[in-house]
Amino acid sequence: MNVIFMGPPGAGKGTQAESIVNEFQIPHISTGDAFRLAMKQGTPLGLEAKKYVDQGLLVPDEITIGIVKERLQQSDCAPGFLLDGFPRTISQAEALDEILHSMGKSINHVVNLSVDRNLLLARLTGRRICRACGATYHILFNPPATENVCDKCSGELYQRSDDTEEKVGTRLDEYMNKTAPLLSYYRDKGNLREVNGEQEINTVTAQISSLLRGQA
Repeated sequence: MNVIFMGPPGAGKGTQAESIVNEFQIPHISTGDAFRLAMKQGTPLGLEAKKYVDQGLLVPDEITIGIVKERLQQSDCAPGFLLDGFPRTISQAEALDEILHSMGKSINHVVNLSVDRNLLLARLTGRRICRACGATYHILFNPPATENVCDKCSGELYQRSDDTEEKVGTRLDEYMNKTAPLLSYYRDKGNLREVNGEQEINTVTAQISSLLRGQA
């Protein structure tokens, strides 16, 4: 079972991935995790990636693709895998197809979690963090008893700079411009599965599971 999760920031990919990899016993692979593993193991590509990461620069496609290839060739991926955050572009998707073809494999399902932009903004801008103890809240889904005051230590709650509506809006625009065209790519291949990510978490999980088992 070889699966790709797609969806904008705040769609719930990480939450759903955790359930799906436990159910199907396949590894959850994000580019960040693959980078960290390659750097920890000291592979040539990992060392190359580290040069960029240490400078806060984007890792070039050829290195990213090479690291993903190395990760997919490891033994725990034999029964399948769940890719999250890769591919991000058509060129990366084409490179992934070539990698898998060389391994005698292919992508079975591309699950896209669709969520309205306004709801995404509400999810991503509502986070608040305690300056004193680091506890996390959400003004809509997990609010503190007293506004801007931590329930645990009475510390002040604040909004991270990258959680502002402007910054979040920029991230969503970037996703739509760069990654959304992949939906057409996989739709044309016939393996795109659309799931409404606005539903209750358990409902979304059940729908994804049914799709992957061919029961939907």
